[in-house]
Amino acid sequence: MTAVLEVRDVSLRFGSVTAVDSVSFDVAEHELFAVIGPNGAGKTSIFNVLSGVYRPQQGSVSLAGESVLGLRPAQIAKRGLARTFQNIELFANLTVVDNLMLGRHQHVRYGPLAAIAWLGRARAEELRHRAVVEEIIDFLGLAAWRMLPVGMLPYGVQKRVELGRALAMEPRLLLLDEPVAGMNLEETEDMARFINDIRAELKIPMIMVEHDMGLVMDLADRVMVLDFGKPITTGVPADVQRNPDVVAAYLGGAVIEEATSEEVSS
Repeated sequence: MTAVLEVRDVSLRFGSVTAVDSVSFDVAEHELFAVIGPNGAGKTSIFNVLSGVYRPQQGSVSLAGESVLGLRPAQIAKRGLARTFQNIELFANLTVVDNLMLGRHQHVRYGPLAAIAWLGRARAEELRHRAVVEEIIDFLGLAAWRMLPVGMLPYGVQKRVELGRALAMEPRLLLLDEPVAGMNLEETEDMARFINDIRAELKIPMIMVEHDMGLVMDLADRVMVLDFGKPITTGVPADVQRNPDVVAAYLGGAVIEEATSEEVSS
């Protein structure tokens, strides 16, 4: 399968601390690739490298065959990488529609004068972007809240809005940073369904960092396990959850299969 993302021998250090240690992996078209590990394992640091927040001291990162190492976050976003955040990063006083429209910013092709005049090309383009946003609102079941300020919405719905803003960018690759963190069971099941729909209907490859092992083992095509910034193993969920090194490092000797089967069946 064609790789949409190629990461080779990436190492990131902060002084004497190595946050990411010689990490390599690929993400194929339509694949959901998960990254797991204990707190401090380097998961978010990898996301920050991919999105241009951090520049590693070693290694290479290619998106759709083009090196993105050293580019600014906005430049990488324009090349097709979108991201959600563990802590919600929305404009609380703006409506759902307005927050999603922000995801269309990189696709705007008219200038400020045209926007002020609100004629011709600017008007037609704005209507086109609004139509894309309305499709995302329907896709994620946000119609009931579309004109409400997101600060008034339940936590699980806000996480859905942030996912929608990332989808509005029309990404080649979507990074999901703990998409169900802080959610109750019903909200988690809803988010899992939407993630499956993104893969099945929109065909967008994804990288997911998540602590919910039931969700990871149920949704991911492949899983990479990190410990102290270094990969322990990468493989299909069934193999990863039986790996003794993973059991020792991640669950302190507990059996992952038993832990995850309870979460999935509950």
